[in-house]
Amino acid sequence: MVERARLAEGGGWDCHFHVFDASRYTLAAGSAYQPEDASLAAFRGVCRARGIGRAVLVHPSVYGADHSSYEDALAANGDWLRGVAVVYPDEATTPDARIEHWDLLGTAGTRINRLFPGAPQHPERIVERVKPFGWHVQVLTDIVEDIGLVRRIAARDVPVVVDHFGHHPHAQLLRSAGWQDLIALVREGAAWVKLSAPYRVGAQGPAWPGAQALVDQLVQANPRQLVWGSDWPHPPDHRHPFPAPDQAAIGATIAQWLPDAQLRRQVMELNPLRLYGGTRAAGR
Repeated sequence: MVERARLAEGGGWDCHFHVFDASRYTLAAGSAYQPEDASLAAFRGVCRARGIGRAVLVHPSVYGADHSSYEDALAANGDWLRGVAVVYPDEATTPDARIEHWDLLGTAGTRINRLFPGAPQHPERIVERVKPFGWHVQVLTDIVEDIGLVRRIAARDVPVVVDHFGHHPHAQLLRSAGWQDLIALVREGAAWVKLSAPYRVGAQGPAWPGAQALVDQLVQANPRQLVWGSDWPHPPDHRHPFPAPDQAAIGATIAQWLPDAQLRRQVMELNPLRLYGGTRAAGR
């Protein structure tokens, strides 16, 4: 049985977390929320307690195009961190040299956030800018309304990762055409899904049983296309705040979602190695 807090024994990955420091890094104008400070040192302590050895830092929307916090974190922690940046379609906002720099720091993908204010437009242009680097494209969107974006990215022969189960209330999500399309893409190996932030699909804690049916269908479709992320420090979305989950119950939740040890290793360790890379590639 997996301990309530411990998920792995050093080989596991947390594929989705953020850091915030208002004293050092300025939030973008019009930020969707005001995050509390959450340091990399605090997150590292959480990882040790859970047996997590590697992690993926996702640049949050509240910093806009300013990646100072992101760059500083990766530069100082490249041995155990990978990153997902936010590339804008125009070179004026995100110069080519900046993408090359992020690649050297260990960036593995870019995020297209369709739910928060200030989201970059022209996603196809973004895809073409990162494709030469072998990056994936991570999408935060409501797949009931926007599954077409996922299909378009997949059609460009670029790995596409759907955040937070598809970000729609789970009861309606399961009955939607968007969910069935996503399941088909996962089955074909054309899309990935993050088992993360179940509260964003309306599942209630402490074990978020409402997300179990989503997990079961994804595992049945293709367990090789799934990764897990904590969404630490669990910031609010732009629509409503929600309470932070019981940290001690997260391990028990993973054991419930993925009851087989081999399946847990697939999702927590082997799949992230494929998606993010176990060691730095040339230039990384």
